[in-house]
Amino acid sequence: MRKTVILSMAALAVTAASLAEARERPRWRDRTATGQQHATPPKAQGKQTFAYGSDPLQVLDYYPAVGAKAPAPLVIFVHGGGWKRGSKDNADGGWKAPHYTQAGYAYASINYRLVPEATVEQQAADVSAAIAALIARAPQLGIDTSRIVLMGHSAGAHLVALVGTDERYLKGAGLSFTNLKGVLPIDGAAYDVPRQIADGGRFMHDTYLQAFGTDPQRQRALSPALQAAAPNAPAFLIIHVQRQDGIAQAKELQAALQKAGTPAERRDFPGTGLRGHAEINRSLGDPAYAATPVVDAWLKTLFGF
Repeated sequence: MRKTVILSMAALAVTAASLAEARERPRWRDRTATGQQHATPPKAQGKQTFAYGSDPLQVLDYYPAVGAKAPAPLVIFVHGGGWKRGSKDNADGGWKAPHYTQAGYAYASINYRLVPEATVEQQAADVSAAIAALIARAPQLGIDTSRIVLMGHSAGAHLVALVGTDERYLKGAGLSFTNLKGVLPIDGAAYDVPRQIADGGRFMHDTYLQAFGTDPQRQRALSPALQAAAPNAPAFLIIHVQRQDGIAQAKELQAALQKAGTPAERRDFPGTGLRGHAEINRSLGDPAYAATPVVDAWLKTLFGF
């Protein structure tokens, strides 16, 4: 009898803890980094999925601009995940596609091959191949190929910055920096790979070594801040939250770009740790989130509306 009572009490305690956790999760998951409550993002319409290569991961989703009567500017998003995980299906947040398409822009979110089956060099090549595939389909998709912005979060921030500073990846896809209007890295922390491996602590150390190896020459070649001598993509907006390594890396990338004469803005937003790192990606596009109007203003400057 006593055993039954104890087990019943334990079960009740677990249930109470589960209910408390369930109540707690929405408290932060449904709020922006500024603490404001936001609604569930609306659904973007007209999604098309197609391949840009022969590998199963070389696919992308495309969303047309809402109400466009002429070819529309294009925003392309590259997901994060430590170069070894992540997907266009769950890693770009729910707000980007509906927000940017409602603003009159086309939007695409890409997958790419993952470490260790692929190298980071092949991932940058995949990003470039996806851009080329979208440009090739521009007449059918309604894309203005003179107005394309590349954005990415975390590992995706590194990849878009690399494609925007080392032209060989675009050239491998038959493109050049002239095919981009701008690049927007979101809360990356590997713009200077050797520095990040040395200073970034143990949390991501093995992931960095898996992605970038131990050869200093290769690490430097895969570092956007160390590849930022002119020429580069025409303009950069680097955004981040309050993570110490992310701040240092963003400042270094901005300084390297500006030294090369490349327009490079940097803006920081509330949020710390992994929660802030996830929030800036998940909430970008939400009108209530602080980074959304900043990015909107930058896009309007580049796109003309």
